[in-house]
Amino acid sequence: MLPLQIHLTLPPWIEDVADASRRYVTDEERVGLAIELSRHNIQYGSGGPFGAAVFDEHGRLISAAANRVVAQTCSVAHAEMLAYMVAQQRLASYRLNEQGGHYTLATSAQPCCQCYGATVWAGIDTLLIGARAEDVEELTEFDEGPLPADWPGELERRGISVRRDILREQARAVLAAYGATGESY
Repeated sequence: MLPLQIHLTLPPWIEDVADASRRYVTDEERVGLAIELSRHNIQYGSGGPFGAAVFDEHGRLISAAANRVVAQTCSVAHAEMLAYMVAQQRLASYRLNEQGGHYTLATSAQPCCQCYGATVWAGIDTLLIGARAEDVEELTEFDEGPLPADWPGELERRGISVRRDILREQARAVLAAYGATGESY
């Protein structure tokens, strides 16, 4: 018999880092949370150096996640993918902005090709990015995969605003710390 359920979990420390009672108003606060999630993920050995969070138009935290690929033996358990999944379950909508509202994904690093594809369909209106893909590839063993040459323009044409290099040096520092461990998947 084939399994009829998929069970993915986030590390228990997520609630210690992601404060659902506060408002994250600025781009820096939102990406700062994603970077802190990535930092904790490597500190506790619970996954790769990536964090992501979804916010509504008022800065309320809808979901927070960290990379769980190895821990969950699941290649799609990237921080962005898990943040989308948790937000979609919480809002009971496969497209976050389908019922109105404005949703933002903040991520510690530029989405890879998989997460880029999910971003097209997830129903977010704004994408905030810390480190660039070239930072990820320079400082770690990760392959970010192919993207369209003008990937930001492709998202913009689909109504998704893209802002990059937010706290980039802080995000790079987490990637460098991870890269120095020699770990990779």
